[in-house]
Amino acid sequence: MKSLWKDEDAREYVERFKAAGEDVALRVYTSRLIGRDPALVMHGGGNTSVKGTFRNLLGDAVSAIFVKGSGWNLDSIEPPGFPGLDLEYLKRLRNLPALDDTEMVNQLRTHMFDAAGPNPSVETLLHAFLPHKFIDHSHADAILALTNRPDGESVVRELYGDRIGVVPYVMPGFDLAKVCAEVLENNPRVEGLVLLKHGLFSFGESARQSYDRHIALVTTAEQWLERERKRGLTPRFDAPAEAATLCARVAPVLRGLLAEATGEPDQPWRRMVLEWRASDEILDFVNAAEFEKLALTGPLTPDHVIRTKSLPMIVAEPDFDNIAEQLQEAVTAYRRIYNAYFDDCVRRKGVQRIRLDDYPRVVLMPGVGMLCWGATKKDARIAADIYEHTIRVKTLVHASGEYEALPEGDLFDVEYWPLEQAKLGKSRPKPLAGQVAIVTGAAGAIGSAVCECLIEAGAQVVAADINAERLAETCDELAQRHGKDSRRGVVCDVTDEASVAALFDECARLYGGVDVVVPNAGVAHSRPLDELEPEDFKRVMDVNATGYFHVMRQAAKVLRAQGTGGNIIVIGSKNVPAPGAEFAAYSASKAAGHQLARVAALELAKDGVRVNIVAPDAVFGDGGHASGLWAEVGPDRAKAHGIDFAQLEEHYRNRNLLRARVTGRHVGNAVVFFASNRTPTTGASLPVDGGIANAFPR
Repeated sequence: MKSLWKDEDAREYVERFKAAGEDVALRVYTSRLIGRDPALVMHGGGNTSVKGTFRNLLGDAVSAIFVKGSGWNLDSIEPPGFPGLDLEYLKRLRNLPALDDTEMVNQLRTHMFDAAGPNPSVETLLHAFLPHKFIDHSHADAILALTNRPDGESVVRELYGDRIGVVPYVMPGFDLAKVCAEVLENNPRVEGLVLLKHGLFSFGESARQSYDRHIALVTTAEQWLERERKRGLTPRFDAPAEAATLCARVAPVLRGLLAEATGEPDQPWRRMVLEWRASDEILDFVNAAEFEKLALTGPLTPDHVIRTKSLPMIVAEPDFDNIAEQLQEAVTAYRRIYNAYFDDCVRRKGVQRIRLDDYPRVVLMPGVGMLCWGATKKDARIAADIYEHTIRVKTLVHASGEYEALPEGDLFDVEYWPLEQAKLGKSRPKPLAGQVAIVTGAAGAIGSAVCECLIEAGAQVVAADINAERLAETCDELAQRHGKDSRRGVVCDVTDEASVAALFDECARLYGGVDVVVPNAGVAHSRPLDELEPEDFKRVMDVNATGYFHVMRQAAKVLRAQGTGGNIIVIGSKNVPAPGAEFAAYSASKAAGHQLARVAALELAKDGVRVNIVAPDAVFGDGGHASGLWAEVGPDRAKAHGIDFAQLEEHYRNRNLLRARVTGRHVGNAVVFFASNRTPTTGASLPVDGGIANAFPR
């Protein structure tokens, strides 16, 4: 590991953040250097601080500590991410015989200089009790590979000697802060502290000194691990197909088994989404003879248990011909073991805790790789990042010794930490939280708006379109507004059965399965019946009717495999009840789509799948997402109505009863209404047309 410090970059940070002062500016700089290296820090883990002064409203210079705040990641932190606290007061807290977590948080909050700042790190007192100006803390892979073994303490002491102090495992908080201070006082000249099965602290009187010490200490560990490497993993499992193929087969079944029943008839399932990974490193691990032994050991550090639970679920000998039954047995066994662990820890510790769900967050399978789960794609990705490092460290330890994690009682204390438990139930999920949607024709005026409405309602969206360039633009726009994890784009030709099957397979690999399917891709053609060419009629029918059939057929397969119901919401048309002259191909194809939806509603109701239709009229879109359909047929439709093309949109607006301009967002709102199960409805058609009298049901 090399130091990334550059004098010119440090000067640039000092200039950029000069309002915060040089010390805080350099604190930001080296914090980002640490945070950007995943071998040191993942997803905000670890923390840093700097001591200095704060001038209050009365002009007094107060001794202060500025420490990383909750909600800020080290790789992108800025000065507001370091709330300032009264250092002298915090140091006096060390004289207390005890301080529970709730009161500790209260003391931190009430001694901040800015009440609007983020919550200071739970390890703030540890930073305060150490005398050094700059302090850096990470969960470096190489350090954990030294400490997570039966002889970890002796390895650390032999390797570092008097350069570091060794701290036994103590749960973060007041007690750990006091122990670290005592260890330091026994040898004040150390460059850092190694906290067994936790991580590394380094310190110094300058930002560079603390950072360079951190890098040097980690490098020493890396070099030792390389020297001591004696063995590797032994290949054992020979997969019957590519990992991507196996994942697409396994993921929807597993996702259905991991859905938690809510007991609510209209929202019966609480679902999770997937992050699947199958790098060479991961496949070497799950396909190894040592896989089961290494996998069924605890996490690298207790902090990880909140994201990954204490153990993964493994399927050591997958039988892909009978995988559904095998996964059912594995999930049942995992839940039984987890509940026994909870009951045993509660009984032994004599505490009361709110039981968390008993489903795994990490599933490991030979041939498939690593399937990680979370309430959102971001949560699943964080669990995957953590466990990918877990695999790396366990493999490193195996090469030079035996892996050992903390006892389950210590892991339970962090998983069921009262500070975390207090957060339960305080946030209300969005109506489509945990759900995955596929929208075809996603780059158009209706499709892009439907994607946006679904994301706003909490869904993860797979946007599909045949136009790769427009699809990429749409996905970029959605990412700018809602984050990169909210959507993924897949190029798909709905007229090609194999392309549609590949779309659903990719959705399974991306998110684990699907819950909401919106067949929307469409084309149009305007000609009088006697001038309508057979090939043009067939082209429209291929996209609007056969394309819908392909999508709905594949949706039915995946939704049944999951076994948790779902919604198919067909984008139909006002032209079905009220067709227009010289629009035969479009009207006939949309009528076919409506009928397919009604038949699907009949067939899939027993599986808890609702099939409904949204029937819009004249959605022209906007400058960013103009309707390709109207661009193609607009001039001919204007001619059929005897008006200029420039008057066409106004013509359609004036012909509806409400004189409404129908937009893609109106269609998206209707899709969300059906997808949210607001009413027990299936087989229905909802007009989104401003009121067209001759389209009224009769």
